[in-house]
Amino acid sequence: MLKLVLGLTSTVFFIVLVLILVFFWHKRRAKHGQNDMESIGEKQRDEETQGEDLLTFQGVQDLTIADILDAPGEVIGKSNYGTLYKALLQRSNSVRLLRFLRPASTARVKEFGDVIQFLGCIRHPNLVPLLGFYAGPRGEKLLVNPFCRPGNLAQFIRDGNADSHKWINIYNISIGIAKGLDHLHTGLQKPIIHGNLKTKNIFLDRNHQPYISDFGFHLLLNPTAGQEMFEASAAQGYKAPELIKMKDACEETDIYSLGVILLEILSGKEPINENPTTPDEDFDLPTSLRNAVLDHRITDLYHPDILQSNVGDAESPATEEQILKFFQLAMACCSPAPSLRPNIKQVLVKLEEIGK
Repeated sequence: MLKLVLGLTSTVFFIVLVLILVFFWHKRRAKHGQNDMESIGEKQRDEETQGEDLLTFQGVQDLTIADILDAPGEVIGKSNYGTLYKALLQRSNSVRLLRFLRPASTARVKEFGDVIQFLGCIRHPNLVPLLGFYAGPRGEKLLVNPFCRPGNLAQFIRDGNADSHKWINIYNISIGIAKGLDHLHTGLQKPIIHGNLKTKNIFLDRNHQPYISDFGFHLLLNPTAGQEMFEASAAQGYKAPELIKMKDACEETDIYSLGVILLEILSGKEPINENPTTPDEDFDLPTSLRNAVLDHRITDLYHPDILQSNVGDAESPATEEQILKFFQLAMACCSPAPSLRPNIKQVLVKLEEIGK
């Protein structure tokens, strides 16, 4: 009987011990699970808190996230990949150009960050600088640039302003654009291809000094958005004939776009003839002016006022020789064969010779 009682007692004790151990194991596991959930919650809150970031570059002082987000803005341009705002930063009373990039259109985060850091360090008298970059908690991105007055080169050419027909302005704008592009192609540790060079992306100040904007912008976009930008540029007449995709843009394709711009400045004509009067009329500007030479319609190459000097002008008008050399340089840049196009250094040398 004693052995039986002792055996039953031992069995009960063992069962109770097992139940106690199981209870504490479940309790400890539940506690760890709660701690894990708390850690996840804290991590999410930290990510939300740290989800905003602002980078500022040379030429910017005391710019804050609040300055950007609280600035009254006017929409001045839209595309499939972003929106342009003219914004007044109230604390500094300065006007800035804010470019909002849609999260679905931008490149991967690491690639994006590297490009932003590189673009933010580029400074040249003929380039629009990147002043700041804001990244929001939901993937939104804003680029901060100076706002240039009075407008872009496309408006200057086609607004009927008499200043656009003065040789001194044509020459200074052209050589300024070439110097800016030269810095992108040869003045940096790693060359930057513009990829979207056109008159709407070149701003002028009140002294007609040119400033190239949007350089390297395609590097911030994913392949789909980059191709959309390329197709828009192609439709406007700036695409080199060999270029099929934006990722294949190179120095030679930038030179082609530069040639179209030089022809625009000289002739005052659109790069694309959207309303031809006859079925045989040339569609793009380089072909149109090339055929004008073959047909001996030399006066189609330039605006007649370029050869005239206005009363009171200190500067002399262009000579026919200067205009012809300028035209030949522009057409060389627009050569259908990339290998026949001059590089940007050769363009600069030729422009300097023309200006003597």
